[in-house]
Amino acid sequence: MKHVKGVKIFIAVSVFTGIAIGLSDSILANYFKEAYEVTPQQRGFIEFPRELPGILALLVIAALSSLKNVKTAIITQNLALGGLTALGLMRPSFAVMCVFLFIYSLGVHMYMPLNDSIGLSIAKACVKGTGRTMGRFQSARMAATMCAGILIFFGFRYGWFSFNTPIVVFLIAVAAFAFAAVFLAVLRKKEPVVETDAPVNAKFVFRKEYIRYYVICALFGGRKQIMIVYSPWVLIELLGFRADTMSILAVIGAFIGIFFLPVVGKWIDRFGVRKIMMVEAFAFIIIYIAYGLLSRWVSGSAVNPGGILMILVYLLNIIDRMTGQFGMDRAIYMRQIAVTPEDVTPSLSLGMSIDHVLAIAGATACGAIWAHFGPEYVFVVAGVLSLVNLFVARGIKVK
Repeated sequence: MKHVKGVKIFIAVSVFTGIAIGLSDSILANYFKEAYEVTPQQRGFIEFPRELPGILALLVIAALSSLKNVKTAIITQNLALGGLTALGLMRPSFAVMCVFLFIYSLGVHMYMPLNDSIGLSIAKACVKGTGRTMGRFQSARMAATMCAGILIFFGFRYGWFSFNTPIVVFLIAVAAFAFAAVFLAVLRKKEPVVETDAPVNAKFVFRKEYIRYYVICALFGGRKQIMIVYSPWVLIELLGFRADTMSILAVIGAFIGIFFLPVVGKWIDRFGVRKIMMVEAFAFIIIYIAYGLLSRWVSGSAVNPGGILMILVYLLNIIDRMTGQFGMDRAIYMRQIAVTPEDVTPSLSLGMSIDHVLAIAGATACGAIWAHFGPEYVFVVAGVLSLVNLFVARGIKVK
């Protein structure tokens, strides 16, 4: 199999990025709540500096188009670790915190399309199939995320970690970002081939063949942000879940994902991206109906749910995390419809930027909806977006 060495090295990259993001991004909601005591409206506002990098990533990657994908990916790891180092070592004011959050988030968001592009370039040469190989990368990252979640659980449960400065858990994540950068440098040296380290020749790509892909990205961005921000916020704000409880739910979801993601990859190879995207959209409709009913009941009741209902709350959060793992289908879809290979990275970047335009608008609007109308209406919006996504996915046609 071609690029066997590249596969192993990129699995190592996936492991360290999984650890880094698992130790940082997954507890930011608790960090905002416990360190800054943010309100639901402030929580929606925070998504502006956190998600704006998703829009700007297209411009920054374009500005670095003379570099190759792997070299640019190394830069992204350094941006992420730089912003997170400041958050870990200092307790800045709310405004300054948002600046460092922006730097950290810029690194993470720039890496997203590069991760897909590099992974696809390695996977397309593997005889086991693109979907299966991408599933291996995602599974390795999920295993690392699970380990990070276990560390967070015990760390916060037994007092090893806290949100008092210095924030040790953030500094461990910084070290993981540094190791990811090292392995990317090794990948660049060991696999100096066009497929793995291709230059980004086009700064901006918008073809009519890609319109449906961009529409799917826009719809995904709106509902994804509700999943990321407000699904856990139901548990944190309404039910009082702390970082240790949230982390154990993340561990369970990640453990299932280790085995689930390779299966998703096989499904994509067997059934095609169209059917998988339709299943994904339908699953989200069911999830958001359940979240809406749950949040309405909890917000209108003086008693927290217990017993069987609390078990259902846990299961809903775990299923929510699992369905969020379908993201590779959009990257594979883009690869399949690409007119030329050079279109892949800039198109993935543009798709992510469109995704984040809707994410910022959706998060800000839903913060106001939550505050003025109630949390259940946030999930009504997400359910409508998922329904539209279902009909758009039905029209997908690939070779």
